[in-house]
Amino acid sequence: MTKQDLRIVYLGTPEFAVASLRALVEGGYNVVAVVTMPDKPAGRGHQLQYSDVKKYALEVGLPVLQPEKLKDEAFVEELRSYQADLQIVVAFRMLPEVVWAMPRLGTFNIHGSLLPQYRGAAPINWAVMNGEKETGLTTFMLKHEIDTGNMILQERIAIGEDENVGSVHDRLMALSESMVIRTVDLIIDCENKGIQVPTTPQPEIAELKPAPKIFKEDCEIRFAEKTAQEVKNFVRGLSPYPAAWANLTIHGQTFENVKIFAVEIADKGELVVPCKEGAVSIKELQVPGKKRMDIKAFLNGLKPLPCPPLKGGSQER
Repeated sequence: MTKQDLRIVYLGTPEFAVASLRALVEGGYNVVAVVTMPDKPAGRGHQLQYSDVKKYALEVGLPVLQPEKLKDEAFVEELRSYQADLQIVVAFRMLPEVVWAMPRLGTFNIHGSLLPQYRGAAPINWAVMNGEKETGLTTFMLKHEIDTGNMILQERIAIGEDENVGSVHDRLMALSESMVIRTVDLIIDCENKGIQVPTTPQPEIAELKPAPKIFKEDCEIRFAEKTAQEVKNFVRGLSPYPAAWANLTIHGQTFENVKIFAVEIADKGELVVPCKEGAVSIKELQVPGKKRMDIKAFLNGLKPLPCPPLKGGSQER
């Protein structure tokens, strides 16, 4: 079997998943169809928006399937018609067995963590939010329980002390290009040799750290409940997206839902906020209706509060 013989169906949705798909297409692998999320209305005009994976698939002429329900009989039959030997999942939904068990060589996933840690929808965010020094990618075969299948390959990268999740995301996305090729080539090689793909059960660890989906309410910075280091990690793990936020009173003015993109551990600075232990200096933020800016630009743009009126109705000059 060659890479042109192996029929692949690719399942993914966001930008992160495009890198692996592009690597397969440009590497000459036989991707026969793509499965992605249905189009969703977005923006002020509520116009339907394609997923990043769909945009790329259409650019290179790949068939695109967009099921509302993955157990829908019409979708399952259409998927079966592509006669995939292998399915690859990157940043998609949890698959029912009727889908992941369909190909004769199974379905593997590329997950953005060092499994078994950070199983779930937001592994990169949570690793940075928790102050981890390293993370990575894991390819593994799907089974019933989410993110628990036997591992095929694993690669590690260091996380910089001041690095935010956007940077880690981009480095892992770049790493996924070689990771997907290496995994597929290993599967082809084992198929040609008539042997099972070598996999490793995920180790049993007493304290597993989950990576659940992140909602807006999860992004609020509770300064009084966290140390300065915890606040810094929290902000890094949510910057630039979806972004940590807080309600702030600055120079007597109250600002709600202020997005905060960068802080430093410091008790001196343009805008310092005390924490449970220590303090942080806010370096970059965005108030609703305004653009993202550094703290000096923001403070320079603040209008001074009006002075209290003097007797007679006049005001100080």
